[in-house]
Amino acid sequence: MFRTLSQMRVATRCFASDKHPVIRQNQAVRKPLEDILGETKEKFPVEVPADPGREVAELSGVPDEHKEERVARIFRPARESPQTAWNNTKVWKIELDNRQRWENPLMGWASSGDPLSNIAGNLDFASKEDAIAFCQKNRWNYDVEEIHERKIIPKQYGTNFSWNKRTRISTK
Repeated sequence: MFRTLSQMRVATRCFASDKHPVIRQNQAVRKPLEDILGETKEKFPVEVPADPGREVAELSGVPDEHKEERVARIFRPARESPQTAWNNTKVWKIELDNRQRWENPLMGWASSGDPLSNIAGNLDFASKEDAIAFCQKNRWNYDVEEIHERKIIPKQYGTNFSWNKRTRISTK
């Protein structure tokens, strides 16, 4: 192996072809930014139609019978177990109604002709208004389940050591 940096530089120059000589660090020239980025195109404003929900719903590829009569349930999920954090319940979810299913005779699996059956519980929204706007854009009817906020009763650490006979617990 090469013992010093100068031996490595000499070896690099020896293996270099005659077409492209090795440029030393002190001879290197910085390229301008325009050469690296290339040509820029003019920016034109994008025209947004007055009713963007109409075009989005028509381009989704879902048949009409699966769009018009759907009922979406908008809710905030509950905690899954007592040890999980409360932060997982801050999002709003959409769940669509179930359509007809049948048993597949070949594999025995439950089949469905509903293309929207797989989105249940996978659509997360930051607020209830965002979920309602999404349902309106896709022309779905919706039911909103209001949240049930838990009541946090503040307890003091000193109540554990209270000498009140009703609250004192014997350690024997």
